[in-house]
Amino acid sequence: MIVLVVLFWASLGLLAWTHAAYPLAAALAARIRPRRPRKSDLTPTVSLIVAAHNEEDVIERRLENLLALEYPADQLEIVVASDASDDRTDELVEREPRVELVRCPRGGKVAAQNHTVPQTTGEILAFTDANATWAPDALRTLVRSFADPEVAYVCGRVSLLQADGTNREGAYWRFEVWLRAQESDLGSVTGGNGAIYAVRREDYVDVDPRFGHDLAFPYVMVQRGRRAVYEPEAVSLEKPSRDQEDEYRRKVRMFEHCWLIVLRGRMLRGLTPTYWVEMVSHRLLRYASGLLHIVLLLTSVALVRQGLVYQVALAVQAAGLLLALAGRFRLPIPGAALAYYYVLVTWATVKGLTRYLRFGVPAVWEKAEGTR
Repeated sequence: MIVLVVLFWASLGLLAWTHAAYPLAAALAARIRPRRPRKSDLTPTVSLIVAAHNEEDVIERRLENLLALEYPADQLEIVVASDASDDRTDELVEREPRVELVRCPRGGKVAAQNHTVPQTTGEILAFTDANATWAPDALRTLVRSFADPEVAYVCGRVSLLQADGTNREGAYWRFEVWLRAQESDLGSVTGGNGAIYAVRREDYVDVDPRFGHDLAFPYVMVQRGRRAVYEPEAVSLEKPSRDQEDEYRRKVRMFEHCWLIVLRGRMLRGLTPTYWVEMVSHRLLRYASGLLHIVLLLTSVALVRQGLVYQVALAVQAAGLLLALAGRFRLPIPGAALAYYYVLVTWATVKGLTRYLRFGVPAVWEKAEGTR
């Protein structure tokens, strides 16, 4: 019985910490002892790399967007890293004389980036996706933090457009970028954005192509004694997955990579004490939230006869699952769609772990439905 009680309170406490107490603690600590990077209006030479695989539907629009950036043209080179595209992507890129095309063997996004970086010349390496849209001042704003010599990596803010369907990712994402800002003010972020980020050339490292820069670069920079910060004024617009189920499939693929980093990426080694707490609280416990919920539910059932607290805990969980079920059937009940989103994303952490253990993680990526 004592084991069940310990498991109940441990799972409940860890879930409360990662989802509520840690964000509040990070915000308080950032307010008390902020470490905001020094910024200046710089215009270093920049190599802006667009990773693309079969992006004929969006690549022309993407290049028009990047060529219109408010940044000195003689300080900017734009390169498309084509990951063995076999549609009209390469042909369309070659029509634009101001853009360089680098053809890469099929290996996934990071492999294409690793292949392309040595063929560029900029002091700063900036990266983006083919389906993103940058604000006109995004690049100029993004590089301001490199005025601080401690800063190696800067990620911007991804602003999600309204989904075409039922996806509720936007509500979660607003909370996530707020928390990212608190972590940046503490010293370094624990995760980045694949659609808008930059790194000094001398700080660029070839990571395992299965990891992804947005998951690996922040903690790798900290392990190397550098800083990874967030610039909320550098904005990239992106279309989310259409429906909740599309987002679930995207999250499963993402969590496969997350678990790979947890189990093989040495992400908790060589960190400062504060950043170690951030990584455990925001990354490790968030990835483990599905397992923690399963433990909490099973122990609540087992202990339901042992007192009111366990009865209340079980009732709250049951009510949440029923609300999510209402969201699944799109019933017009307040909070139902958000509850369904939370259950799907939480279950995706478990599904991602089981798929990683069974099949491993491929380096190549798939486009999320409805994001183009």
